[in-house]
Amino acid sequence: MSKILSFTFLGVFLISNAQAEDVVMTPTQQQSLGVSVASISKNNLFNSRNFPAEIVVPIGQERVVSAPQSGLIDQLYVAAGQTVKKGQPLAHLNSPDLLMLQRDYLQAMTQHRLAAKSLARDAELLKDGIIPQRRYLETESVHDEAGAALAQRKQALSLAGMSDAAIGKLRPESGMSSGITLTAPIAGQVLEQMVTTGQRVDMAMPLYRIANLNPLWLEIHAPLEGLPFIKTGMPVSVPKLQASGKLIAVIRNVNKADQTLHLRAEITKGVEKLSPGQFVEAVIGLGGEEQYFSVPKSALSRQGPETMIFVQTKNGFSPVKVKVISEQGSDAIIDAKFKGDEKVAITGISAIKGAWLGLGGE
Repeated sequence: MSKILSFTFLGVFLISNAQAEDVVMTPTQQQSLGVSVASISKNNLFNSRNFPAEIVVPIGQERVVSAPQSGLIDQLYVAAGQTVKKGQPLAHLNSPDLLMLQRDYLQAMTQHRLAAKSLARDAELLKDGIIPQRRYLETESVHDEAGAALAQRKQALSLAGMSDAAIGKLRPESGMSSGITLTAPIAGQVLEQMVTTGQRVDMAMPLYRIANLNPLWLEIHAPLEGLPFIKTGMPVSVPKLQASGKLIAVIRNVNKADQTLHLRAEITKGVEKLSPGQFVEAVIGLGGEEQYFSVPKSALSRQGPETMIFVQTKNGFSPVKVKVISEQGSDAIIDAKFKGDEKVAITGISAIKGAWLGLGGE
C-alpha cells in the first residue's frame, strides 16, 4: 500500500502518493487564494493558415540563350511554350564577324603546322649535331607560341557558338560559313522568346529563356513569430492545386516592409499544375509528434531550469513540465502532450506552487 501524506499549507489540504504529486484544492479554497483558470488552445500558427507564396524556377534549372556574335536572326525553330531537348536547334544567326574569327583560326592553324614542321626538322639536325641546342630551343619556343595562338582562336570560335565538330572540319582549302546554329543548353520548356525572325542582334543579347520545371521552388512569406517552430524537412503543400513538397531552407533575412520570414520549399508533386511567377497560398505542416499549445504567460511557473504549468484536475491541480517555444505578447507557446481541452491556472500560481513544493511533510 502506498504511503499517504497529508498536511495543511496556507489553509489548503494536500494529499499525495508515491506516484503523483497533485495539489488537492477545493473550489472554495481556490477562490479564497485568488486562483483562476483558463483554457489552453492549440497553436495553429502554421497548421491551419495559408501563407502567400510565389512559384520560381530553382537555381541551376534555368538558362538564357544569348547571341554569341552580332548579326541577323534569319530563322527561328522554336517558340515560347515548346519543350526542347538538350542540343536541339533553337535559331540560326548569320554573322559576318564569324568569318573573321574563322579566318584568324585558319591562319593560326597554318602557323602552327609550319612551326611543327620546323620543330621536327631542327630536332633531327640537333640529333646529328648540325645545329646548336640554342637554335632548337628557339624553334621549340616558336612552336609553343603557335600552339597557344591556335588554342586561343579555337576558343574564340567556341564562344562564338561553333561546335567542336564544326571547328574540326575547318580547313584552309574549304569554304567558311557565316551562319551559326544556336542550340538548347538544357532540356526543358521555352519560357520566353525575346527575338523575331529578321531581327538584328548585338553580341550577348538574350534570345530565349529555357527552364527545367521539375522540381519547382516555392518562396513563402510567413510571420516572424513562427521562426521557433519551423525547420527544414517540414511538409509544404498548395491545397488548391494539389501540389506538395518539403521545406528546404529557412532564410534568416526578415522583410523590412512587413516583418515576414522568408522560407523556401521544393515542390516535387503536382508541379505540372504550377507555373513560374504564379502566386499561390501555401500551407506548412508541423509534422512529427510536436504539439504546440498557447497559454497565458501568467500560467508559467519557473522551477530552476524547468518550466511548469498547473493543469486543473478533478480534485485540484497537477504540475506538468513544458517546453516554452516562444513568448509573444501576453501569450506563451509551449510544446506539451495535451489533448487541447485542458484548463490551467493563470492566477494564484504562487499559492499552488508553494503547496506543491511543500509535499512530503507528514
